[in-house]
Amino acid sequence: MIDHGRLSRVKKLQVFSIGAIFLIIIFSFSFISNVSLHSVASETKRNLQELQTHKARQPLKLTSSPEPHALKEENPEAYTEDHAVKEDSPEAYTEDHDHLVPPINVTAEERIAWFKKKLPEFKILQSTRFTQQFDGRVREFLRHKCKVRFFMTWISPTTSFMGQREFLAMESLFKSNPHGCLIVLSRSMDSVAGDRIFKPLRDRGFKIMAITPDLPFLFKNTPAESWLDDMKSGNKDPGEIPLAQNLSNLIRLAVLYQYGGVYLDTDFIVLKDFSGLRNSVGAQSTDVSGKWTRLNNAVLVFDRNHPLLYKFIKEFANTFDGNRWGHNGPYLVSRVVEKVRKTRGSRVTVLLPMAFYPVDWTKIAGFFTRPNDRAYSKWVEAKLLQLKRETYGVHLWNRQSSGLRIEEGSIIGRLISENCVICEPLNSS
Repeated sequence: MIDHGRLSRVKKLQVFSIGAIFLIIIFSFSFISNVSLHSVASETKRNLQELQTHKARQPLKLTSSPEPHALKEENPEAYTEDHAVKEDSPEAYTEDHDHLVPPINVTAEERIAWFKKKLPEFKILQSTRFTQQFDGRVREFLRHKCKVRFFMTWISPTTSFMGQREFLAMESLFKSNPHGCLIVLSRSMDSVAGDRIFKPLRDRGFKIMAITPDLPFLFKNTPAESWLDDMKSGNKDPGEIPLAQNLSNLIRLAVLYQYGGVYLDTDFIVLKDFSGLRNSVGAQSTDVSGKWTRLNNAVLVFDRNHPLLYKFIKEFANTFDGNRWGHNGPYLVSRVVEKVRKTRGSRVTVLLPMAFYPVDWTKIAGFFTRPNDRAYSKWVEAKLLQLKRETYGVHLWNRQSSGLRIEEGSIIGRLISENCVICEPLNSS
């Protein structure tokens, strides 16, 4: 006979066993998932710590228009699907685009082929739903009461903007122009990381914002429009000099043509109020008679739609040469002004070197050195008095001075202490 009671107990035992096995599986999966999540969190934490350590140990350096080796763009899709919210990640700080530096010792055809292959990686050339908000964002920002409109460009990662010297250009700008507005045209700085860099100045009431530029909009209805089309279609040689440097030269002209204001490189110590300047460029050098021999484009002051800006842009598009340093920048400004300076109604003022370039790049090291005797001390004091009287800002010539120490008591050290806003102790390295 069948023992129904025993059979019932066996069935219950089987059900219990199956349930226990099921619970063990769930527990094991949960445990493994938690361990995995914990591992990911730990790894992210270690990455951030490493990033902070790297940032702390990174030597301070001056920055201006991107150097030939500095074509590093940030953001690897640092925005949401609708591109309306800024996000952040450890990768956004450390992404390295050195592979976008053009190859050297190749033919123009080979370089054009390389550029066409890499074109999708040049994010700054792309127009997206987010970049197309550029004009609206600029106009909304400029609704503030801006005594002077300032513009800077930054086509490098945010990590390159984290040093004290980079920050000093903005500090000194607001020290002398507290009611000015500063727009930094930059894809990388238009991010959470960039907002953190600007926060100390915003907290003090200064008006500063990074905005990702939309190049098709900026270049529209100017000769730069066809230049960009030719570049993207592979009809123009980008040259050996990284495109970021030449784009910076062109963007500064286009943004002033669209909106008017003051363009400044980021390696400047600003000393004066700029509100009295209009339609001006600075001479970098003069001859014995006082006639300028070379101009520079590190500072440009122009009204919106100024005809000379259009001529600058046209010269850029017509004579672009990506293999000659300075040809599309300082030398371009010099060429065009030389052509028009005998023309009536050229409407441009050329300021003497003391305005923006009081020390030549070959002698900039002397401004970083502390006085070591009485005669040198007297010279430093006299030079500082002259700068206060005659100079709007001191160009620090980053290409030559980035490795120099700012010695205590030097001209640069004194200018920094007298023209800072936050005035944190400056690491002299």
